[in-house]
Amino acid sequence: MDNKLYTDFAHEYAEKIQSNVYNALYERPSLLALLPCLKGKKVLDLGCGSGEYSGYFLEQGADVTALDISVEMLEIMRERFGDRLKCYEHDFSLGLPHEEDDSFDVVVSPLAIHYVEDLRRLFSEIGRVLKRGGQFVFSTHHPMQDFSSSVSGNYFETELLTQEWGVIGRPVQVSFYRRSLEQLIAPIVETGLVVTGLSEGIPHKDIERIDPAVYERLSTRPLFLFVRCAKIGTER
Repeated sequence: MDNKLYTDFAHEYAEKIQSNVYNALYERPSLLALLPCLKGKKVLDLGCGSGEYSGYFLEQGADVTALDISVEMLEIMRERFGDRLKCYEHDFSLGLPHEEDDSFDVVVSPLAIHYVEDLRRLFSEIGRVLKRGGQFVFSTHHPMQDFSSSVSGNYFETELLTQEWGVIGRPVQVSFYRRSLEQLIAPIVETGLVVTGLSEGIPHKDIERIDPAVYERLSTRPLFLFVRCAKIGTER
């Protein structure tokens, strides 16, 4: 899936999400609220982008591995963090072949799994690389929000949507998969992970000052969904 927002416009995108409403003041605080203490933990950042989360993980004392499909994003990562973390190019929809079984305490994937068609394969791989008791925390588009843009009109049908997003101040086409809540949660259960936390997002109070209309909308109609899962059972 060729989403130029993360390649051709990588630097502009990286700059905007540092302080914008939807990423900095809505998505990140909501996801971070679901994370455990990260000091001394091995953390895998799936779809790391320009490193907003990886930077936080490093600040918390974590050992960080990060991967992304965008070479341009990884260049920004290396400029920011050098050898303080391990990062590499990979399409994680194809699995995690470079990571060992039971090797991570926490796997985090912020706003990335909606670019993956087969969640069962991905979630199975995440379960494989997590240690016993390890946690997988992710954010994604809220199923009801995306359904308003459905082409098929069938909530239960997984479909590829293309929209124009104005994140960088001008419209850029982005393609992603829309799916139902059942299609999102079922692969987690089938993989053997257990859902231990769920949030529909809490907009930061600063949004009310910056854009009251957006604050009202996010307070009454969720845009993203935030899920925390745990790996239960014996180690391999």
